[in-house]
Amino acid sequence: MVDMQQVDGNQLALLQNGAAYFPQLLADIDACRSFVYLETYIFAADETGRLVCSALERAARRGVSVRVLMDGFGSVDFPANWFSELEAAGVHVQWFRRELYRFKMRRHRLRRLHRKLVVLDGEVAYVGGINIIDDVNRNGGSAVPRFDFAVRIQGSVAGDVHAVMRRLWSAVSWANARVRRIERFIRGNGRGAALPNISLFLRDNLRHRRDIERAYLKAIASAKREVVIANAYFLPGLGFRRTLIQAAERGVRVILLLQGKVEYRLLHYATHALYGQLLAAGIEIYEYQPSYLHAKVAVIDGSWVTVGSSNIDPFSLLLAREANLVVSDAGFAGELRGRLFDAISHDALRIEPARWNRVGRGRHVVARLSYAAVRMIIGVLGYGKNAD
Repeated sequence: MVDMQQVDGNQLALLQNGAAYFPQLLADIDACRSFVYLETYIFAADETGRLVCSALERAARRGVSVRVLMDGFGSVDFPANWFSELEAAGVHVQWFRRELYRFKMRRHRLRRLHRKLVVLDGEVAYVGGINIIDDVNRNGGSAVPRFDFAVRIQGSVAGDVHAVMRRLWSAVSWANARVRRIERFIRGNGRGAALPNISLFLRDNLRHRRDIERAYLKAIASAKREVVIANAYFLPGLGFRRTLIQAAERGVRVILLLQGKVEYRLLHYATHALYGQLLAAGIEIYEYQPSYLHAKVAVIDGSWVTVGSSNIDPFSLLLAREANLVVSDAGFAGELRGRLFDAISHDALRIEPARWNRVGRGRHVVARLSYAAVRMIIGVLGYGKNAD
């Protein structure tokens, strides 16, 4: 049984990794009565994907309205026969920008749906970073899950998540019918919850380009004691780095838990180009070792929390559609903080400044070249100034 936190009349449960997430999600799908909306970047053709598909099909067959929105690039390998089975059961499936296979260097083709959201009956919602995929890394015979989080919400905030998902479903429906520029007519402020202690922050390419980034910056700038960030792909721009460094300079303990295993080489080594500057400012850097780190979470001063899909890199902050939940609650923050420090203590390697400065010259050259390559890509796409 997951621990529940009461925040402004909503029940919040912090779910770590697929082992906690998927059994709860499947149970909620089987219990829903009216409708299910599901958005995901990756919908994998594995055992977990099969279980979720089967639950969605069961729901549709008993009369539940089921709508699934998948990213056309992240879910490019979704099997055609699974698609047909979903449709035959009455599940409505749409693709977000499936034309990426005709890739050209155009920014709109890189605007992906990176959100991981679910809402059921307008009463229960999920916000986080967990894709529909078996998250256990079995490479080399190990069986260690990716380090990731999601939040299950039961209460009024679920209605706000529903409104956000319904608007995007309508926009994609229009776009797939070849009606362009419909998104300019979409309303909504991108902060779904009206409650003061729970807010849903979005990132899109219209009115909410920097909402998630600004939420981070505001919280870090006001931090008095501690900033803890766990992020899979960490490549912040100059302004974000400056805000972190200024926090460290005024005595705030700043801790970064980052990817230790190489998953995407360019981003991995580009992040290393920032280590020297951050370490010199007194920022602590830890690299997660047992498996891939996929989390996109933070805890500030033991009271401010964000859990969501947005990495702190140019692709999330400037290109993708993202969704992060922000919660101001000491109890909920304490739970996430405890899990992060447990991972830091038992599963992470600290990058010591003196040791980092002694690594081979070749490693530093690779880092600088990787960082330059990422900046070049962002510049070509026309986002150079925003990435500073």
